[in-house]
Amino acid sequence: MLTNLLPRRLLLLTGFFLLSLATQAQDAARYAIIPKPVKLTPAKGEFQLGPKTQVLLGSNAPDLKTATDFLVDLVETSAGYKLGYGTKDKKNTISFRLDPSIANEEGYQLEVTPKKVTVTAKTAKGAFLAIQTLRQLMPAAIETKNSGQKSFKIPAVSIEDAPRFAYRGLMLDVARHFQPISFVKKYIDLLAFYKINTLHFHLTEDQGWRIEIKKYPKLQEISAWRKETKVGHRRDTDKGFDGKPHGGYYTQEELKDLVAYAQARFITVIPEIEMPGHSLAALAAYPELGCKDSTYQVSGTWGVFKDIYCPNEVTFKFLEDVLTEVMAIFPSKYIHIGGDEAPKDVWKKSAKAQEVIKREGLKDEHELQSYFIQRMEKFLNSKGRAIIGWDEILEGGLAPNATVMSWRGEKGGIAAAKQKHDVIMTPNTHLYFDHYQTKENLKVEPQAIGGFLPLEKVYSYNPVPAVLTPEEAKHVLGVQANLWTEYIPTQEHAESMTFPRACALAEVAWTPLTQKDYADFRLRLEQNLKHLDNLKVNYSRYHEKAPAATPAVGGR
Repeated sequence: MLTNLLPRRLLLLTGFFLLSLATQAQDAARYAIIPKPVKLTPAKGEFQLGPKTQVLLGSNAPDLKTATDFLVDLVETSAGYKLGYGTKDKKNTISFRLDPSIANEEGYQLEVTPKKVTVTAKTAKGAFLAIQTLRQLMPAAIETKNSGQKSFKIPAVSIEDAPRFAYRGLMLDVARHFQPISFVKKYIDLLAFYKINTLHFHLTEDQGWRIEIKKYPKLQEISAWRKETKVGHRRDTDKGFDGKPHGGYYTQEELKDLVAYAQARFITVIPEIEMPGHSLAALAAYPELGCKDSTYQVSGTWGVFKDIYCPNEVTFKFLEDVLTEVMAIFPSKYIHIGGDEAPKDVWKKSAKAQEVIKREGLKDEHELQSYFIQRMEKFLNSKGRAIIGWDEILEGGLAPNATVMSWRGEKGGIAAAKQKHDVIMTPNTHLYFDHYQTKENLKVEPQAIGGFLPLEKVYSYNPVPAVLTPEEAKHVLGVQANLWTEYIPTQEHAESMTFPRACALAEVAWTPLTQKDYADFRLRLEQNLKHLDNLKVNYSRYHEKAPAATPAVGGR
């Protein structure tokens, strides 16, 4: 008798397991939301958004109109009609209200029933994020201009949601390869879609200066252009140069428009003006900013260069003038000042630099870089702004109020957090999107800088190192991925390097560790990517060849 029962029990357990997998797959297809919400309760039925649907704003929520206008515009672009704003709470409405009792500034609740949709948020930002969730629940046709579709079914559901981290960023390097403002706007749209709330805009480099500075017109005339670009990888046998001039810059009016565009999507744009290194383009226009009596050229090759800003009063005046114009364009709390990869060779040989070391009682050139960074921090602090710098700004002593962006692994971030400084984790091991996506590398992919960063490894990252105490961990503001563009010249290539790895980043930044599941993420991703198809995003498909196993998620 017992022998007969065992196979039956095994069959029942197998049946329950298969049914559970089928239910998980169905839920992933029905609720293909990225990043995964904190709490999602499936429900039966669907809400049908159509020409008669009205948007309601509660009496306490007039400032939500920027968020709700995004929804109105989205539907109009796809379906050709405007959702009306109503006043009565009736059937077929999407109503918005503010609730100050919600703990997180970006927190929201979303309730979808067959009769109506209700969005409750603490702020307009939270309401906008709820709309992105609502958008991802709609059919992908919502992303298509003049789709011909007049109604959109939204599955019933109850969601309570808020981000794990306040800072969720992506860095776009337009200095190595310039991209038109239209592409940057598209990039911002895609960040908003995945609840990534910060665009770190890398504007200056050895290979180009991309922002108009009215007081220094040679930055536009000279620094924005290089005469040619090296062919092939920098470690390849020398293949020469392409002989094609490359460059461009954004006018201040274009950048102000871009900032307003981002603000309408509740995204902060943080500009980066590199110093003291990665400054060859500026030196080519204003050689007096260097430590040598020499001429400089905007570089057509990649790498780290020994010619950097000289730490004298001429340079500080120039940078203060530049940052004054930068701050007039970008209202962000933070200004990124770089601080990475600044060789000290020229400072060691420079009488000007050594004079500053002696005058200020500094120990060496590392302390001189710290003095340089602290000078710039004091200036920016006096204007009500704060600085972010790459983890090299720790060397020689950290500026008092600086936030550290940890890129050389996690070591710099850990050190800064232990010193009670805020940190943004962006380690090259997990979050450098200029790395290859397959082990085959050049056999199947366009040229990249090197490394191997598959989708699964991005997803596996936990931004809070286990070695930090709970108090120290509070200094980890969030997480960011970086797209450096030495080997990424086109918009299409930039999109394929960013997506879908940015989808994994979004979940790392938003979703609690206990809710993360790579296999489930992959199921949702396959449905979610249909939206990117309709948005004409050239995302990579390399992840499709990799198994969808769940990685171990360690740390705090």
